[in-house]
Order: sequence, then structure tokens, then C-alpha cells
Amino acid sequence: MNRVATPPSLPLPPATGGWREGDPPGRRSWVALDGPLRLESGATLPGVRLAYETWGRLAPDGGNAVLVLHALTGDSHAAGPAGPGHPAPGWWDALVGPGSALDTDRWFVVAPNVLGGCQGSTGPSSRRSDGSHWAADFPHLTIRDQVAAEARLADALGIGRWAAVIGGSMGGMRALEWAVGLPDRTESLLVLAAPAASSAEQIAWGSVQISAIRADPGWQGGRYHDAPPGSGPHRGLGQARRIAHVTYRSEAELGARFGREAQPGELPSRGGRYQVESYLDHHAAKLVGRFDAGSYVTLTEAMSGHDVGRGRGGTARALRRAGMPALVAGIASDRLYPPSQQAELAALLPGSDRPRIIESPYGHDGFLIETGHVGRLVRELLPAS
Repeated sequence: MNRVATPPSLPLPPATGGWREGDPPGRRSWVALDGPLRLESGATLPGVRLAYETWGRLAPDGGNAVLVLHALTGDSHAAGPAGPGHPAPGWWDALVGPGSALDTDRWFVVAPNVLGGCQGSTGPSSRRSDGSHWAADFPHLTIRDQVAAEARLADALGIGRWAAVIGGSMGGMRALEWAVGLPDRTESLLVLAAPAASSAEQIAWGSVQISAIRADPGWQGGRYHDAPPGSGPHRGLGQARRIAHVTYRSEAELGARFGREAQPGELPSRGGRYQVESYLDHHAAKLVGRFDAGSYVTLTEAMSGHDVGRGRGGTARALRRAGMPALVAGIASDRLYPPSQQAELAALLPGSDRPRIIESPYGHDGFLIETGHVGRLVRELLPAS
């Protein structure tokens, strides 16, 4: 039984699930960068736009701005309901709003879609000035390149210094780069479930996901964006999501939730699925409907290259640049970015006293699910005045 092929009763998936020009904008706004963006590789990227969303009102002195940075398959929709332009509710909806941890009666919250993403910001699925998609010609990006673009966004919004930069997973990598690369623009820092540098195992997990996408005949060397529905690399992207999702959850949670139970109405001995397989299929299908395979590759490669110490004399020396108040938190059951990595960060950041460990069965995804714990950390970082 081929569990990867799209069942014939379902609509064929689009070549890319990313946001496209002409789709409903939702809550997004856009900033077009003034001039090309010079990348760490030495290349330049012209015509860069960043999509972003905001909540609250910027103070006259700009001192109440908070930057919230999303993870690999997140986007600018950190808060708010699902609706036209937004297939799902905000990924940190419980944390942003009046009276919430990020109280929008006090704070001006900004969440950009990352450079290289596919939900309104310039990435592989975007069109160039000649109308063609960037596709395989999109340049290699680093986390530092993404932060450089976000700094230009801050300039355009009139924000010289963030009251706090907050992020988890890939967003935590970018938050660290803000603190180390632009410490004069980062007043305080919250890093969740992220390392100072990606480890060999983390690079390996990313590599097998990228390989799954590139092995899909629909990948077409990365030039698939104009393919008809059902002809894009949705099989490879779905397989990459299955692999990733196993690393996002804990063994204990999967065991308690699914055990060895078969999916109702299916017999594994006759080609049917276990419940856990159906669960992975569900998450694969959801991602295929809202994400772009080229962005997945671009962002995963950027995460694999993450190393705050590169070119700065090593990790310890680089982190000494970040003297602002800092909180570093990990998830006790995280097997992708284990708490030992957050303990290293907390020990080396001058403004951090100790790592905060969130007890959760949910693994790496705990930074998204355990919003009560995360909210308490935000309030510790940004106490009420």
C-alpha cells in the first residue's frame, strides 16, 4: 500500500502551498527593502520584501517594540483567528493580546515572515522582476542573512532598538543572532529550545529531510512552481514533514497517545496503518497544503549552518557580546534540541543566570504547546511596569 501517494478522492495538491500574489492578504503588511540585500556569501538579493504582522501601537519613542520570531514552518501569523489568508489560528495566539503575556495594551509586537519563507516574504516561490519564480536560483541563506533583513524591516518601521527579541527553535537561532550581531538593538532576549550552533545530529536530521524532497521526481531540480496540481514535490515534502515531526515529539508522548494501536478500520497486517502512521500522514498533508518545498530546503539549510561563533572567535567569545538580560529555556523531553544545549547558552550568556526547563511530555513542540509556561517566562523578562 502506497501511503505517500495522494488518495484519488482528495483534491490534487498544488505545486506549492505557499502564499501567492493574489491570495487574500489576511493581516499581513509588507515592507520592500530599499536596495538589494548583501548576503553573508557575498551575493546580493534584489527586490526583497518581508511580510509581517503587528499588534498594539508603537510608542512615540519606539521603546515598546517586541520582535517575535517563528520556527521553521511558522509565519507572521503569531496571533489571531484562521481566516482568508491564514489557514490556521496564530501559533502563539494565547501569548499575544490585551492582558496576555505580550500585552498589546503596552507592547507593540512585530512578527515577520522569515526571509526565504513562503508566506509573503521573498523566497524560492517568489517572482523576480521578470516574472519568473526564483526557484532553484534562489541564493543560499544563513540565519545572519535573515536577521540582516529583519534589521532593515526594523529600520523601515522606525524601531531602533527592540525592548525584547523572542524566538523558539529557528526563531531562537535568529534571536541569538540579533543579540550577538546587533546587541545595541536588543534590550532583552528570550531563547526557547534552540542551540548556539547546530550539532552533527541536527544537521543529519535536516539532511535526510532535504534528501526526501530532492528525491521526489516532482522536485524537477527545484523548478516546479508552475507545474499543475499533483505534479509538484508534495510527496517529498510530506515525507520530510513525517521525519521532522517524529523529532518534534517525545517517545513517551507518542507511546502514551498511540501505542501500537491500528488506525480504526485498517489492519497493518494487510497494508493498513498504525494510528501513529495516520497521525504523521495527517501532519504531512497539512504542511503540503500551506508550505513550499523550496522554502523548506532553504530554511533547513540555514538552520544547519547556524553557528553564532562562526567568524567570531568561537561560541564563548561570541556570546560575550550579548550582555543584555537574557532568559534561556529548554523543554525537558526535547530530543531534537536537548536541554544540554540551552544549559550551555545560559552558562555563556553574561545576562543569563540559569536555564529554565519546561517540564512537558510534548518534546520540542513544547515551546509552542506549553503557552502557560512560556507566558510566565515572557512576564519574567518583561515585568509589568
